[in-house]
Amino acid sequence: MEPFPIQDSSFESLLLGEVKAGFPSPAEGVREKLDLVKLLVRHQASTFFFRVDGISMVDADMDEGDILIVDRALDPYNHCKAVCYIDGEYTVKIVEIGDGVVRLLPASQDHPQYRPIEVHPENQFLIWGVVTYIIKKA
Repeated sequence: MEPFPIQDSSFESLLLGEVKAGFPSPAEGVREKLDLVKLLVRHQASTFFFRVDGISMVDADMDEGDILIVDRALDPYNHCKAVCYIDGEYTVKIVEIGDGVVRLLPASQDHPQYRPIEVHPENQFLIWGVVTYIIKKA
């Protein structure tokens, strides 16, 4: 898994129409410009995309193939979803921070294949960035 940086040309302005989620009504033809970078990215220079590979986070609504928007400028906090770099690999997990211990928790903890990872001083470890949005396929 490698990060993809967001650049000015990553998104173009789109026309946003309105759709009712309640009782259907005729379309009024009202449209506005939508800039996805302005909507989804707070710190453009430190925000990256990742594609989810694997299923250990499905219970946190991260399905295989989803796109994560990850901001490196945000401070990690207890129970945040974050991309972490540990011993040469990137992984997305729920970060548990407390009592001088950091643990990386899979959201799917009932499956024996996905176990919490306790970070030790001998691990090469970095909380790489905090997940701010998940882009899903319909």
